[in-house]
Amino acid sequence: MELSAFSRRQRQALSWWCPGSPHAARDAVVCDGAVRSGKTLCLGLSFVMWALARFDKRSFALCGKTIRSLRRNLVTTLLPALTESGFSCVYRAGENRIEISYGKSRNCFYLFGGKDEGSAALIQGMTLAGVFFDEVALMPRSFVEQALARCSVEGSKFWFSCNPEGPGHWFYREWIERAKQKNALRLHFTMEDNPSLSPQILARYRSLYSGAFYERFVLGKWVAAQGLVYPFMTGELFCDVPEGGFSRYAVSCDYGTVNPCSMGLWGLRDGIWYRIRESYYDSRKTGEQRTDEEHYAALERLCGERSIDRVVVDPSAASFLEVIRRHGRYRARKADNAVLDGIRKTGAALKQGKVKVCRCCGDAVREFGLYRWDEKKRGDVPLKENDHAMDEIRYFVTSLPGADGGCFAVAAPRGEGGKHAF
Repeated sequence: MELSAFSRRQRQALSWWCPGSPHAARDAVVCDGAVRSGKTLCLGLSFVMWALARFDKRSFALCGKTIRSLRRNLVTTLLPALTESGFSCVYRAGENRIEISYGKSRNCFYLFGGKDEGSAALIQGMTLAGVFFDEVALMPRSFVEQALARCSVEGSKFWFSCNPEGPGHWFYREWIERAKQKNALRLHFTMEDNPSLSPQILARYRSLYSGAFYERFVLGKWVAAQGLVYPFMTGELFCDVPEGGFSRYAVSCDYGTVNPCSMGLWGLRDGIWYRIRESYYDSRKTGEQRTDEEHYAALERLCGERSIDRVVVDPSAASFLEVIRRHGRYRARKADNAVLDGIRKTGAALKQGKVKVCRCCGDAVREFGLYRWDEKKRGDVPLKENDHAMDEIRYFVTSLPGADGGCFAVAAPRGEGGKHAF
């Protein structure tokens, strides 16, 4: 396989550890910046080449937020590039282990997911010669520090890649601001550092995000979230209900008894999901709380005689989910409640036109103009007000296949052959 030409920044990530490099004595490398800048693949290649050049019969760790995301973001592109470059790679998926050899050197690379505080226990007891963190800013500090503590082999080094978060994030404060004290090399990436991205793809990514997400994912800045969560959702982005029918229907629900209960009816037409009707009940305004059965009756009124694919419900609404299942008319499922990731996916889907909100959904339109970041809290936290339709719309978007949006682009094409299996 012939790799695409690498940019200057990518070549730095590939070769910083090599003899003769002015950075060879560094203990760590940090590659941060824009999405799709090619930093993950280049750093992964560099990590494996360094490991095989310096060690034999040693263990290394490849870490992602989850093993599934690590496979998707790194392994499925890294292994073809390695095998086409002369490395022998045997991926033992059931053991979450990759055996990689080149010449007379052979090492094992173990896959770990660092999704929560309990993940630190997974890596305890290992002896590592190096560790690579893909999207380290999404991992808890306890997991990262436990993995670093496992690197007790002489000559071991640390490798980090991530997209920016807020400036108060622990990784920014500990590793970006203190790179010199940590003896770490920081390489900051922009989208222009990936020569495989065409001008059309660059323009697409720039159009996907707004506000803090634009500054982070496109410009690569560590900035705080401020102002409206969806500042681009102004009058012209709301639409009328399309004339004619829809091929499929679905419902999303943010359940509430004291707080408002928001439900949205979605219709699919020509590949676009439209929020065509809503039910929004605020017990504080009416002075009466609804029972779960009364909320279910409102759901039936919203749906009418339509055939509904699924009802995506607030995962904390256990009693309401049980009522829906007991009636047996609709298929209910718990929503994904990862807030920040969901907001990012929702913003991208709205800007791409994959989902649209109709003007007749007055409470949703109202909340789009009020839903803000909480600037008094540390980190990215939306204000817990004017968020009920916002949560329910987010639940719906994250339930869609391919909710990440955009496209997949790397610095090298996928090759054929090699001893890898996915």
